[in-house]
Amino acid sequence: MSLRVGVAVAAVLLVAACTSKSSDKAPPSAQAPGQRTPVVALPPPSGALPPPASASRAPSGALPPPASTPATAVAAAAPAGPASANNVPANRWRAVLIAGDNNSPAFDNGVESFREKLAARGVQSIRVFSSNPARAAPGQLATSGNVRGAIRGLGGDACLAFITSHGEPKGFFLRSDRKFFEPSTMESALAAGCGNAPTVVIISACHSGTFMTSELRKPNRIIMTAAARDRTSFGCGATDLYTYYDQCLLQSFDQVATWRDLTAATRTCVDNLERTRSIKAASDPQNFVGSSVFDLRIPGR
Repeated sequence: MSLRVGVAVAAVLLVAACTSKSSDKAPPSAQAPGQRTPVVALPPPSGALPPPASASRAPSGALPPPASTPATAVAAAAPAGPASANNVPANRWRAVLIAGDNNSPAFDNGVESFREKLAARGVQSIRVFSSNPARAAPGQLATSGNVRGAIRGLGGDACLAFITSHGEPKGFFLRSDRKFFEPSTMESALAAGCGNAPTVVIISACHSGTFMTSELRKPNRIIMTAAARDRTSFGCGATDLYTYYDQCLLQSFDQVATWRDLTAATRTCVDNLERTRSIKAASDPQNFVGSSVFDLRIPGR
């Protein structure tokens, strides 16, 4: 990352992944290595969110808005004074959005909808990667090398990465080269791309709690994960518009002002959605909020 003087820098990493429903499993040759399926086949969430502008099909219904938002599960106490970087202008953020698998439309839909929301908020620098060769040129395929390079090259006054794919305890899956992106690789990429800048790491994946490492949990970072290390997440079957976590994240994004508030609103939404689906082994989203980014604001808020 280039040297910056007197500039607040933030990095946001969002990784979203889940297991396919048993009734919507891809053929064996197309399945992610080690991919788990939930114990029951669940209906897709009905979305209050519209599909991305590029999507060809509409949502099937309406998800009620999240219930009242509790305090987020922070792993660091609130700072005694103001955060070091609370508000970075939207046009000074840089974003990388990555769909790590293409065996469900939910991944590309999540990326495209998040891109639309960021652009509407004034974020101008947005790079998109996909695992679908029909959507992406070779340099835009979500390979491990491209993903690592994109995060290492984030820079800017604030940087954001959104990754949605399948996940395992070792990391999230990238179908383009059939590799897992591991926490240690993430840490080295973030260190190179954003250094000690305020950083938000939002990881929504099966087993994504594996990214809650001591190396990644730093005072200048916020980490959100869609599931605990030993849990799966839901909503990436062949008929799903969004993963459960992506839908809740996108739905909550316009209702809050800070990333800390988003952690709580998204967690509440996921808990409520899984409860309505009678999911017994809930995904158990995890959150960490570092003391120096306790009040870091969402772009455009």
